[in-house]
Amino acid sequence: MAGAENWNDAAILAVRPPKNRVDPRRPYAYLVEPECSASGVIEDVATIFLTNRECPFRCLMCDLWKNTTDERVPVGAIPEQIDFALAELPPAKHVKLYNSGNFFDRQAIPREDYEAIANRVASFETVIVENHPRLCGDDCLRFRDLLAGKLEIALGLETIHPEVLPRLNKQMTVEDFQRAVRFLTENEIATRAFILLRPPFLNEAEGVEWALRSIEFAFDVGVQCCSVIPTRDGNGAMEQLHGDGAFTPPTFRSLETVLAEGLAMCRGRVFVDLWDAERFFDCQRCGTARRDRLQRMNLTQKVLPMVSCTCEATG
Repeated sequence: MAGAENWNDAAILAVRPPKNRVDPRRPYAYLVEPECSASGVIEDVATIFLTNRECPFRCLMCDLWKNTTDERVPVGAIPEQIDFALAELPPAKHVKLYNSGNFFDRQAIPREDYEAIANRVASFETVIVENHPRLCGDDCLRFRDLLAGKLEIALGLETIHPEVLPRLNKQMTVEDFQRAVRFLTENEIATRAFILLRPPFLNEAEGVEWALRSIEFAFDVGVQCCSVIPTRDGNGAMEQLHGDGAFTPPTFRSLETVLAEGLAMCRGRVFVDLWDAERFFDCQRCGTARRDRLQRMNLTQKVLPMVSCTCEATG
């Protein structure tokens, strides 16, 4: 397997570009977009990208640290960020509070703010946060009990490949993930999984195979929804791996294949991440139409006919 070097915290930090400047009292982004809900209905979801302290788990492929602070934000700053975003956004039924790391990392989201946060999102039917499987414990239950709506926690599974997962520096095993899902499910907290398409150290065919295996595993252990993320460069380490021949971004065709086969499992919702999808286009003539097809598949959770084009990429 290519790229035998040990990518630990020190090695990953050594090749990072600088962080972006952020305001600890403002979210670094916010938006509303449609999503197919657990009930199968297309409903608007508000996503607030909270500014907070950097995640302590420095995963090899991650670039979310670019919009984080070095220190914990002051008590009251997170509710202020939510107030700011909700004042700017149109109404929505569900809300994602994504914080570039782990909601239940006490150095990221102060526990003292839980009640104030819950009050801000009381009108939403579902509150979705992201968290590391090893940080799922009593704080999840405490926050759940403060909410008017239902809590859902998104967990990074990434891949179940037995050699690749340990090399991502995620400091987690598949057993950790399974334990977290079991704990949350037993406590009536819904779960979704983030899964990487073609992480480092895999070729294109292996990337597709292991993404699908990872989706199957996630559903097997009780996850209700899987979100597939094409692995990107842009954090320093991935560029170095690319130069060493240990990483190549996935093709758009692979993204199409994984979504279609994931939906065909009929075991739960499957989405593909289409943010900056243009960078994965393998044909400029049909790329936009193919991206739009995947967006419709995300929303309908149905496999739609392939886009017709003279290029080889559409088969």
